[in-house]
Amino acid sequence: MRGAPQRLRSERLRAIAARMMCAACIVCVIPAGARAAGTDDITPAERLIFTTDHLHGIEPQTELDYTVLTSDQPAQSANLVRVLVVSKDNAKGDAQVSDQSGGVPLPNAGLPCNPVIIYFLERDITEMQHLTGGQRRYFQQRLRLALAAGPHIDMVTSQIGGKPVKARQIVVQPYLGDPNAERFAQYVGKRYTFLIADSVPGQVALIRTDIPGANNDFVHPLRTETLSFQAVLRKLSPPANGPHAPGAPSAPVSPSNAPRASR
Repeated sequence: MRGAPQRLRSERLRAIAARMMCAACIVCVIPAGARAAGTDDITPAERLIFTTDHLHGIEPQTELDYTVLTSDQPAQSANLVRVLVVSKDNAKGDAQVSDQSGGVPLPNAGLPCNPVIIYFLERDITEMQHLTGGQRRYFQQRLRLALAAGPHIDMVTSQIGGKPVKARQIVVQPYLGDPNAERFAQYVGKRYTFLIADSVPGQVALIRTDIPGANNDFVHPLRTETLSFQAVLRKLSPPANGPHAPGAPSAPVSPSNAPRASR
């Protein structure tokens, strides 16, 4: 029976370590007093987004493809984002992310989550900093506080690639109720939606941000940005300088019943 307390302590230490890694990655370290519950335990929302092993079951040299599309750009100009899983289950945390600009280094060392989440949030924070002239640390902290507040995780059925898929949904609005947000009133109602689906390879089905229109109108948003899962591809073990070396085109898995995301 002595093993049970040891396991609990180990799990608690892992949770604390995961929180510290999350903080170092896209969000700021929050003083313990800022936590409503006053504990070191991470919330279910934080756990689902940042410390879940989303890439478990993914074979090495598998590529997961996503598109990032904003409502003010034509669909054909969507940015393709690739996640290359190098080690089985991403056990070494060495999954690589690239987009149209090439490889993208991310501050996600030690995090087990699908790195496309960190990619999207880092991109969003950079954009908010550029649009408002605000401090990067502020936007990081507001998003972290919103997730640490324990938002609901709802089970929803979403159409992914024309198929109904059950997913866990988290919705947060980080800037509501913050007096500092008056400096960028246009973005106060900005909403972040995360859809995590076990049946989607890599589990990240969709991440979307919505900036509402006048009078908090989300039916006619001012702007949306959506990252959505598109396909799973498998690469052959590449020879050192062969056609399947890193960066070479991938060969589709045949055939796959994995759902594809649709906007």
